[in-house]
Amino acid sequence: MTNERHRISSGVSQLDRLLGGLFVGDNVVWYDDAGSLAALFCLNFIHTSQAQENPIIYVAFDRSPKNLLEKLGPLAHSPDLTIVDCFTHGKGAGSEVFLKFYAENESALPCRIIRVAAPQDMEKFTETFYGLFEGIKDHVRIVFESLTGMQELWGGEEHIVGFYSHSCPRLYELNTIAYWIMEKKAHSGRLRARINHIAQVAIELSVKRGMTSLTLLKAENRHTDDLNKPYYYWSRDLEVTFETDKRTTGQIDLGVRLKTLRKKRGLSQTELAKLVGVTSSTISQVESNLIYPSLPALLKMAEVLSVEVSTFFQESEDSADRTIFQAGDAIEMKFPDQPMGSIAAKLLAPVDFEARAEPYLIEIPPKARLSSHFFIHKGEELGYVLTGRLQIKLAKGVYSVRAGDVIYLTRDMPSQWKNPGPHPAKLFWVKIK
Repeated sequence: MTNERHRISSGVSQLDRLLGGLFVGDNVVWYDDAGSLAALFCLNFIHTSQAQENPIIYVAFDRSPKNLLEKLGPLAHSPDLTIVDCFTHGKGAGSEVFLKFYAENESALPCRIIRVAAPQDMEKFTETFYGLFEGIKDHVRIVFESLTGMQELWGGEEHIVGFYSHSCPRLYELNTIAYWIMEKKAHSGRLRARINHIAQVAIELSVKRGMTSLTLLKAENRHTDDLNKPYYYWSRDLEVTFETDKRTTGQIDLGVRLKTLRKKRGLSQTELAKLVGVTSSTISQVESNLIYPSLPALLKMAEVLSVEVSTFFQESEDSADRTIFQAGDAIEMKFPDQPMGSIAAKLLAPVDFEARAEPYLIEIPPKARLSSHFFIHKGEELGYVLTGRLQIKLAKGVYSVRAGDVIYLTRDMPSQWKNPGPHPAKLFWVKIK
């Protein structure tokens, strides 16, 4: 199969529609006008890569390993992720405050971290970086954060152009997909033009009139009429919603609907694919509206997700006036980011019911420990302890709760849950959108 035909998802449906998906071999440059907008798209890219069980290399020049792990959150807990640390001995200057991270955590890191001893030396960095590809057969996904950080460390635009111009053809031949992040205002127009000339895809992220926008500057080997048109978008958690999605009427987005139902069920793309009997790439492409599922696959998806087939084609508002739900409507949830057997939960409302509050019944077994919160959610959450007792670790300290206590979360999410008792602890939990 040629690179041109091997098409995958970026993890963002509207971007996939604009691009027609990503091709293996693509070098994607993100011109970030604000310096922080590209992170959302990188996290979605990493998320969908993990769902397809592809190796991921994250090259960090601007963030310490501790900071990056916090930024990645549950995405860092993957054996397929390798972080190339060019910060500790780069901008971090080998300071004890950064070396302390390795002394305290190296034996229990959630992913593989390679510390580059002399990231200022471009040749040594290149040797270390390409050494990671030895023995890897799968398509590798790469995030370079960032070209701006490289320039600050290597001392000039010519060094960046040299590394980039030699790396892009090599990465193309290695069947990778690479994201390159640039702070737009930190570089000359001449450098951006040279970078853009080599890239297969170039995207600008800006803040205009108080709204974030995405503009496709280059899309090599694609037939698109969407170049140089700003598309306004906003985000919640990892979800990206474009203004054009809200304006569309009379058209149901099957991919977005499937993704929403799958995530509410707590299933990864890989897990859903196994239950349906298709590949994870198929699920990814369906969710990105690159392909449509066959009728047997669609019927199986509905069965697995415990919904009617019509649910995939109706607006969420169609179910908003439902009032009473039977016990049989509850759906068992999965938590792929938590250790097996450490948590059990049910979504108490049907998975296709859209409301501002989502009720759950959660059970944590005796002596079980969760190394992170059970949800990735930026809204408010409210919990009532039905039975047992729990210890919760928050930024401000460790708290103990028992039956009858109420837990209310706003900004800070628990970094650890523990059931120290001999009996299961049960919670009635509500996510508030």
